[in-house]
Amino acid sequence: MPRAVTPTPTPNPNAMRFSFGEAALDKSHSYAGADAAASTPWARRLFEIPGVLSLFAVNDFVTVTKDAHARWEAIIPHVVDVLQNATFES
Repeated sequence: MPRAVTPTPTPNPNAMRFSFGEAALDKSHSYAGADAAASTPWARRLFEIPGVLSLFAVNDFVTVTKDAHARWEAIIPHVVDVLQNATFES
């Protein structure tokens, strides 16, 4: 069953927090770009979404930072889809 993923705005208009409501990660992850995420399937999939610039993930959420010209309306559904069924490895 897919996990619930809730997008929540942050003070930075180019960053959005996606909460799971349950712990999924046992350590923090930070990816400054697609190359850094190459060996992490869920992160690599997020960087395939146009406009995604960086990721920070810990415990029960992932924060996605987007390009200033990208629109959240185009990004959010794809991020939710990836995270709902992602397998998070430690």
